[in-house]
Amino acid sequence: MLLELSIENFAIIESLHLTFHKGMTALTGETGAGKSIIIDAMGLLAGGRGSTDYIRQGKQKCVLEGLFELPKSSSFTILLEELGIDQQDEMLIIQRDITSSGKSICRVNGRMVTLGNLKRIGAYLVDIQGQNEHQDLLQPEKHLQLVDGFGTSSFKKQLAEYKEKYTEFRELERKVRAIQENEQSYIQRIDMLNFQKSEIEEADLQIGEEEKLVEERDKLTNFQKIMDAFAKSHEVLAAETGNSLDGIGDAAQELQEVAHLDKEYEQINESVQNAYYLLQDAAGEISNLLDQLELDEGRLEEVNARLEVIRQLKRKYGDSISAVLTYYEKISSELAQAEDTGNRLEELQVNLDKQHDEIWKMAESLHSQRENIARQLEKDILQELADLHLENTQFEVRFAKEKKALNSSGFDQVEFYLTTNPGEPLKPLAKVASGGELSRILLALKSIFSKAQEKTSIVFDEVDTGVSGRVAQAIAEKISGIGYGSQVLCITHLPQVAAAGDYQYLISKEVQDGRTKTIVDEIDTEERIKEIARMLAGAEITELTMENAKEMLTQAGKMT
Repeated sequence: MLLELSIENFAIIESLHLTFHKGMTALTGETGAGKSIIIDAMGLLAGGRGSTDYIRQGKQKCVLEGLFELPKSSSFTILLEELGIDQQDEMLIIQRDITSSGKSICRVNGRMVTLGNLKRIGAYLVDIQGQNEHQDLLQPEKHLQLVDGFGTSSFKKQLAEYKEKYTEFRELERKVRAIQENEQSYIQRIDMLNFQKSEIEEADLQIGEEEKLVEERDKLTNFQKIMDAFAKSHEVLAAETGNSLDGIGDAAQELQEVAHLDKEYEQINESVQNAYYLLQDAAGEISNLLDQLELDEGRLEEVNARLEVIRQLKRKYGDSISAVLTYYEKISSELAQAEDTGNRLEELQVNLDKQHDEIWKMAESLHSQRENIARQLEKDILQELADLHLENTQFEVRFAKEKKALNSSGFDQVEFYLTTNPGEPLKPLAKVASGGELSRILLALKSIFSKAQEKTSIVFDEVDTGVSGRVAQAIAEKISGIGYGSQVLCITHLPQVAAAGDYQYLISKEVQDGRTKTIVDEIDTEERIKEIARMLAGAEITELTMENAKEMLTQAGKMT
């Protein structure tokens, strides 16, 4: 149940805070005053599609906030637990901000949620019935959904299980068809992957191999340069006569003679001595390397050939040996799956046939239950329509004779047939129902569904269009009756419906500082008499219309 509604900078509403009650509340006012804007705000809080067009001119964002009594539904409790939403206070605060940049921010009890999840929550909170529902009645493809909505919780559970199984069946069917329809290209791809796998396997790549080969190639390519450098260095350091080491050794000998005379001399002597021994070791190492150096031209060709193999594989499969090996693992996995799929294709087909038989049986069970649901729905609707002065109506839910292909709801196709004139044959509702009749049929459906559904707030947005007189009175009584078990908000232009409300809000607009703004007031008995008189008489209210308005409220039991 909606307890409070706050609206800021929404369309022509600058700021508005409303408190709602249990029972039936009538929302009345002149056309264009903003009655439907309030319903739009409720729709957005229930997860409706937003738009920057809703933001009041000159403002950066609009803010909507609703305080709801927590629905007493186990499935709703499970949903809130799934979304991690606090339930301690038995209240639900929903806030939605729409900014001029197009962002829509949704919060439930302070926790941000996606618009999709807000819509899931809103489905338990608000049921808005308006002109679109009239259109649903005119679309036969929507009739099956209406019939299913009248089903028991057990039926709805079976329907949900069917939908889940049907989704699995379609996914398996897609896989089988993909293999069958693309068998040629599939085989070609497998051949290509096998070739690539073999090519990489034959190369026997090793991580770090390329770096080592490049280093070895560079040494082999620069062999003569390396040989000349070592030979010259060795000659300078260790020639038989006039070599550098002898000169440094003589210098070290001379310095050693005077080193004890000064600490600085001692340090210089130590440095020269160290340099002498280091160079002596280096000369020995160079000599050893010179003895070992040998140009292997065959090895250079082998290294270059190996590097070319690596280059070609990198060009095809990745920018490094690591990337090539990763690709190898990927195609190996795909080939393993492909081999398994190929071996299991016959098994998959058998499984597909089995699943088809299972969901067909489930669809037949749904069909059998729907026929029973339809018969009960026919009886209940005829009773409701009789209360709405359509007592001569014949109403029938007809099923298509031929069983069509399976879909997400089964194989049923249903359509509502109707005649309101005795002796006339039943015809499709979409072809014979007038606007007033559609309003009453919709109200009859809602009256039936409200007894079974757990919606906390039901909104009727001018569903009484096209009726008057005693029919209007019957509609008023019917809407009021729905309000006994739940909260009903009703936008209406009919005085009979307004008088039936337990509460009444007057919606008007005025211009302040050159801007139009909507004002909503909960009106007392005296104000209700004046408003209902206006609805009866229009612009000129007489004493007689005031008396008529008072009588309407008295008859509805709303005089206090």
